[in-house]
Amino acid sequence: MLLVNRGVFYGVSMTTSALTSLSGTPVVPGVAAGPVLHVRGEVSPEAIARYGEGDFADADAALAAYDEAVAAVADTFSAKAAAAQGAAAEVLTASAGLARDKGLRSGVAKNLQAGHGPVAAVQGAVDQFVTIFTNMGGLMAERVTDLRDIERRVVAHLVGEPAPGVPTPTEPSILVAEDLAPSDTSGLDPRLVTALVTERGGATSHTAIIARQLGIPCVVGAAGVTQLSSGTFVVVDGEAGTIELGTDPGEARARVEESRRLREELASWSGPASTADGLPVKLLANVADGASAESASAEPVQGVGLFRTELCFLDRKDEPSVQEQAEIYAGVLAPYSDGRHVVVRTLDAGSDKPIAFATHEGEENPALGVRGLRLSFGNPGLMERQLDAIATAAERTGTETWVMAPMVATVAEAADFSAAVRGRGLKAGVMVEIPSAALLAHRMLEVVDFLSIGTNDLTQYAMAADRMATDLAHLTDPWQPAVLQLIAITAHAGTEAGKPVGVCGEAAADPLLATALIGMGITSLSMAARAVRPVGAQLAKVTFETCEAAAEAALGAPDPMAGRAAVRELLGH
Repeated sequence: MLLVNRGVFYGVSMTTSALTSLSGTPVVPGVAAGPVLHVRGEVSPEAIARYGEGDFADADAALAAYDEAVAAVADTFSAKAAAAQGAAAEVLTASAGLARDKGLRSGVAKNLQAGHGPVAAVQGAVDQFVTIFTNMGGLMAERVTDLRDIERRVVAHLVGEPAPGVPTPTEPSILVAEDLAPSDTSGLDPRLVTALVTERGGATSHTAIIARQLGIPCVVGAAGVTQLSSGTFVVVDGEAGTIELGTDPGEARARVEESRRLREELASWSGPASTADGLPVKLLANVADGASAESASAEPVQGVGLFRTELCFLDRKDEPSVQEQAEIYAGVLAPYSDGRHVVVRTLDAGSDKPIAFATHEGEENPALGVRGLRLSFGNPGLMERQLDAIATAAERTGTETWVMAPMVATVAEAADFSAAVRGRGLKAGVMVEIPSAALLAHRMLEVVDFLSIGTNDLTQYAMAADRMATDLAHLTDPWQPAVLQLIAITAHAGTEAGKPVGVCGEAAADPLLATALIGMGITSLSMAARAVRPVGAQLAKVTFETCEAAAEAALGAPDPMAGRAAVRELLGH
């Protein structure tokens, strides 16, 4: 068999007929089969050539045409956002805002005044912002995909071409692309697009997030997949991370049907979560606002494990008052006043999530700069007012409320934060995202009530690899043994202290990895609400002893793919 793994070819002799497969990072489990369908990418060069520099009296007239095109593109994003929910709506709304960005418009205007035609002016301005975002790293680097999507759509509107994107399939198909923008994935029909495969991106990319919402198999970072011809019949295994060519159609249909049956079985799980031998596990939801909290409350969750407060304020120039913040927070807490609890994360602003009233500008390395809790060091009132608002919302709704701080590096930071939270009658915790916090977890738990592991940032900091860097996707995989070791250290500290330790990063949504995390001693898993049923159903099939064996297998593996394979074999997948 000829395997292709991140661009490296390995020849393996077999006595049976040879197959060919590509390998990437598995994101959403499940098996799908069908013809390859490529995303329509760049605007036709012929159309751009015919358009030339347009027929405008001056630069102001050309800028007016740009404004018209931007309005049309932004309105399309907004309309899609209105029809979407949760993370999909959030990223589409952000894309609409990015399309209307005044800085981007200024760049276009400058290029037009310099004598460039509208198309060249747009392309030049976008190139400038791509460089800026790439240098910033983190989620800002991921927004390069969104910028390029906006560029293509604006140019298409200018030259009178249909917007690029996903063509309408005529039969159930496998969508393949170099990368996918939110506008590409938000409106997909899971009955016709049965799997997503991208050449770029990692486990926390927009494609991965929306694939989880859609509940369709997804593999990212699959080098070489865009070289497949349209219509090529492939089988995508979202658990193994493979894209197989040459599979017998009859065999493929049987695998897809078995996968469908298993997914329906998982979807019927209704909680509460526990292992087969009765060990209770808390499954919680990640939410961003009142609407997503209300939607998640209808799922079999035992509360919210991560309320990302900063997402409520990304478009705010001025800090909301305590009363206004309290109103927003109460909208998230209220659906869980039935005895469930909500974990509120204080502002995780900075780096890839700049907030005008909070973050610093011009940092040389913002990912390692003043972000999260560190913002309160120079602006203590920011934290004080947020905690006052959270306490007010908790009192108003009667919901049990826990509060945690992001980007905590030292025990002293944890102690100071804990005192401020406990002083308001709330449970205090910190996020474990920096390796120092994991290594000092036992001491952290002496001063806080709980810990929550953010695997996305913990992975990139432990592996010194930007989690949005496609070329480093193999390092930013949460199955990396070094990352799992840090998680195990933290979980063990929680077991010894008798205090809860949860995981709220994307790793929690992986049913396979969930078994290993519980085996390490993790007490709760927080994820997108759509992922809760598959994780709960998987845990219900295994004993705690099996979970411990899965943890040992994952921790002892030499690399992520070997870890996945070892746990899959252990669980009989």
